[in-house]
Amino acid sequence: MQKLIAKLSEQKNLTMRQNTPMAEYTSFQIGGPADLLLEPATKEALISCYRILAEEGITPLILGAGSNILVSDSGIRGAVIRLAKPLNQVKVEGEYITAEAGVSLAKLAAEALSASLSGLEFASGIPGSLGGAVFMNAGAYGGEMKDVVVETEYLAKDGNVATVTGEAHNFSYRHSFFSETGGIVLSSRMKLTPGKQEDIRALMLDLNARRKDKQPLSFPSAGSFFKRPEGHFAGKLIEDAGLKGTTFGGAQISEKHAGFVINTGGATAKDVCDLMNFVKKTVLEKYGVTLEPEVRMIGDFSDTL
Repeated sequence: MQKLIAKLSEQKNLTMRQNTPMAEYTSFQIGGPADLLLEPATKEALISCYRILAEEGITPLILGAGSNILVSDSGIRGAVIRLAKPLNQVKVEGEYITAEAGVSLAKLAAEALSASLSGLEFASGIPGSLGGAVFMNAGAYGGEMKDVVVETEYLAKDGNVATVTGEAHNFSYRHSFFSETGGIVLSSRMKLTPGKQEDIRALMLDLNARRKDKQPLSFPSAGSFFKRPEGHFAGKLIEDAGLKGTTFGGAQISEKHAGFVINTGGATAKDVCDLMNFVKKTVLEKYGVTLEPEVRMIGDFSDTL
């Protein structure tokens, strides 16, 4: 590890921290320490950093805004590359927007609004970054990234930069080419539709008001916790099972929206997993439906799953 740290220390435009609690970098505010937290400020620094880690046999976790993940209490062995603050350039060209992976979806939607481009209104309130959104084909209120993304530049597992276009993204529900291959999104080009700025703004305000009204935004969470089972809605199944407000330690099924697991204060990853297992067991017994987490679980969960 010291040899690796020495190599990384020589890199330009790279910030490195050791034994950093991941609770500070996730929307759930849960997670033990990562051995190394790396923040490249440029695409070149990211590529160089990734290749150095590959030489040491380390596959890093790529972290954007830290939403939609649950990090184990024991943390992450190896390295985390965080893209949330750097890699946040946006370029508008006619009906197209090209943005780097670290751009927040809120900023991306705001840029589209400023350019009178419609198609990203659904993303304006999603607490994540573009890279993660493309990786998992994030969506809300009838819109998904697959509706707008036409080209993506990515860093392949072999350390080479490549491009994927159109249907080759292989988008489906919370899935993409990148979740299959482990490729790292560097930037994406999106095709939008010209529209009236006042109409775009009105739709964004309406969706965000609906989100604020229905979702527990005042508590840390990872967003919708469970995938939508075919023919059902996870939140409704959980609510109908009488599980709203169910609490394990600091983790709770939100009383506002049963599809959310919230951190009421001091929740551990074990609390969340114990609650998740209880909910899955109850819903399966009552309705014969198996719920699966939409949230990515990172680290060692062998004692809790």
